[in-house]
Amino acid sequence: GDALGEVLLEVNALGDTLREQRLGAMEAGALLAQVMEAIDVAVLAFDGEGTLKLVNRAGVRLVGLPRAQLVGQRAEALGWQELLEGPAPRRLTRAFAQEGGPYELWRGSFREGGQPHQLVVLTDLRLALREEEREAWRRLVRVLSHEINNSLTPIQSIADALRDTVAQVPRPADWEEDTRHGLGIIARRAEALARFMSAHARLARLPPPTPGSVEVDGWVRRVVALEPRRPVAVRPGPALTVPGDADQLEQVLINLVRNAVDAVLSEPGGQGGVWVSWAVHAPGAVEVWVEDEGPGLSDTANLFVPFFTTKPQGSGIGLALSRQIAEAHGGSLRLENRTDGRGCRARLKLPLDAPRA
Repeated sequence: GDALGEVLLEVNALGDTLREQRLGAMEAGALLAQVMEAIDVAVLAFDGEGTLKLVNRAGVRLVGLPRAQLVGQRAEALGWQELLEGPAPRRLTRAFAQEGGPYELWRGSFREGGQPHQLVVLTDLRLALREEEREAWRRLVRVLSHEINNSLTPIQSIADALRDTVAQVPRPADWEEDTRHGLGIIARRAEALARFMSAHARLARLPPPTPGSVEVDGWVRRVVALEPRRPVAVRPGPALTVPGDADQLEQVLINLVRNAVDAVLSEPGGQGGVWVSWAVHAPGAVEVWVEDEGPGLSDTANLFVPFFTTKPQGSGIGLALSRQIAEAHGGSLRLENRTDGRGCRARLKLPLDAPRA
């Protein structure tokens, strides 16, 4: 009797455990269903035959059809075969409910009832892209407003003062000299604003690079020789050539060298060094480094925002234009504070010419 009782106790305990596990699975399933309905990405599940078995609320909203018209349909009938084929993750551009994306497609596999299924997740990238675009515009408008106000504020102030001077009876003895001086300031600020707008147009109208081949050593030495204010050292690297537009690449390097010299000369005494070097830091690419012993970078967030400048006479166009040229050549440009000493390092990365057979 005791043995049978123990077996019954074990069976009952096992039944309780299975019941708890089944309830736990049901609760987990209910929680998962609620999460699936709440998330803002489209989730689609297909069985091994390509039949749609599940679509969440975001998926229904994406395709613009009732759930009842979707579940049970084959992917081919819905025109969705591409969701189950090709690489993943990948960016997908196609129309759902008259919207063309882009979407990020992610795909994974799972088993349900012992049968293989595919889970497809589609994330609408338009909101993220629009927010990035809005933030870029906000930053640009802030910088534009700052630069334009820098010119308009003194113009308005001086114009008001000149108007008051001319209206005085009798006029002050030195009113003509004051007027000439004030008009000169107005003219200079107007010219600065005109240069600013010209730089804006230059950034917007950058032509595509003219194909050519640029030998790195000669390119660096030509640019260094153009800097009249102080010697710039060349630390030679390997003999390399890069494909690209010689004039545009010279403009990039001129901007970087000028910035480095400006930084050094802004320091008391202005005796810090500036040097240019290059090396192969990744297969198939050269990095040209322009380094200085100036004060370093204080505002890295706005470095490449067009028209942002920390220099009294700066246009804020140089780094934005330089990065645009670098990227048009398949390269990149970034600035960082040196870790081996005081100052800044500009890193211009460019693809190398393919070796000749």
